[in-house]
Amino acid sequence: MRRGDRSRLEQLVRSRTTAQRMVERAQIVLASAAGDAGKTICAQVGVSRPTVTRWLNRYDAEGMAGLTTDRPRAGRPRRMTAAAEAAIVARTLETAPPSGTHWSTRVMGQATGHHHATIARIWQAHGLKPHRVKRFKLSRDPEFVAKLRDVVGLYLDPPARAVVFSFDEKSQIQALDRTQPGLPMKKGRAGTMTHDYKRHGTTTLFAALDVATGQIIQDCMPHHRHQEFLRFLKQMVRSVPKDLAVHVILDNYATHKHAEVKRWLARNRRVHFHFTPTSASWLNLVERFFGELTERQIRRLAVTSVDELIAVITRYIDQRNKNPTPFVWTATVRQILTKVGKANKTLATLH
Repeated sequence: MRRGDRSRLEQLVRSRTTAQRMVERAQIVLASAAGDAGKTICAQVGVSRPTVTRWLNRYDAEGMAGLTTDRPRAGRPRRMTAAAEAAIVARTLETAPPSGTHWSTRVMGQATGHHHATIARIWQAHGLKPHRVKRFKLSRDPEFVAKLRDVVGLYLDPPARAVVFSFDEKSQIQALDRTQPGLPMKKGRAGTMTHDYKRHGTTTLFAALDVATGQIIQDCMPHHRHQEFLRFLKQMVRSVPKDLAVHVILDNYATHKHAEVKRWLARNRRVHFHFTPTSASWLNLVERFFGELTERQIRRLAVTSVDELIAVITRYIDQRNKNPTPFVWTATVRQILTKVGKANKTLATLH
C-alpha cells in the first residue's frame, strides 16, 4: 500500500456520505493490505472474485485515482451532479417528509424534481434503505457486566463435568386456523393464505437447549406459573446423569425467582441458575431456536385445536433432535462491551 493511503481509505469506509461502491473498493484494498486472500476478501466485502481483481489491479496501476475515478460508460451521460447527489443523500439521512416518518423514492422524487428511479439508484449506491428499521434495546441492568461475563463464559468456556442448558418459555402460542383454505404454491405464483383467522386456544412451550449438543428438551403446558416451571425443571434435571452438574441460563421472569423455586434449588445443589441481564434476551441461545421454530413451523401453520398445535410442535422438535445442530456462540465479552459502549455513546448524543 502506498504511503498515506491507509488513512484516506479508512476515512472513506467510515464516512456516512461515501457511496457504497467506493466503500467496497476501499475495503478490498485494505483487506488485501492486511494479507487476506482473494477468497476471504470476497466473503468479507460481498463481491465477486473478478471485482476484487479489477480494483486491486487499478490501485496498483493508478493508486487512489484508480479507485475514485470511474471509467466512462456507454449510453447517455449522467445528468445528476455530484453536489445534487450529495444533497439527496443528506436530505435522506437528516430530514423526514412533512407527510410521514420516512422518505420513499417517489416522495423524494417529488420533493427534488428527479425521477423515482434516479432516487432509487442513488439510495442503492449509498446503501440507504429508509423503509427499513432495526429494533434494539440496551440493557440498564446495574449488574450487566457481571451477568454478561457469567453467561458468555458458559458458552465459550463451559465447566467440566457439567451440562449447560439455555432455557426459556415461549408463551401464548396460538392455535390458529384460517377462515378460508389457501392455495398451494405453483410456478409463477406464491402460496396464499387469508389474513384473518380463527382462534382455538393457546399453549406455552417450555424448552431447554443443551448448548453443547443442540438437543432440545421440551414440554407444552397451558400456563407458565412457577408450578409448571418446577415441573419442567425436574424433568430437565432427570435427563442429566447424577454425577454431572446442571447449569441453566434463563431470564429474570418472576416465576424463575419464586420462593418455591428457591427452596427447590437449595435442596438440589448440583443445579445452578445463571440469569441474563434485563432487556438482553439476545444472550439466551434458546431464543435462536424459538425464532427457527416460528419461521419454519408456526408462522404459516393452520390448526383446529391446541392438541393439534402441540402435536405439530412436538413432531418438529423430535425431528430436529434426530440430527441436532448446536448454535455456536462466537462473540467475546470484550467485543460485546465495545459494541454496547458505542451504542450508549450514540444514544447520549441524542439527548
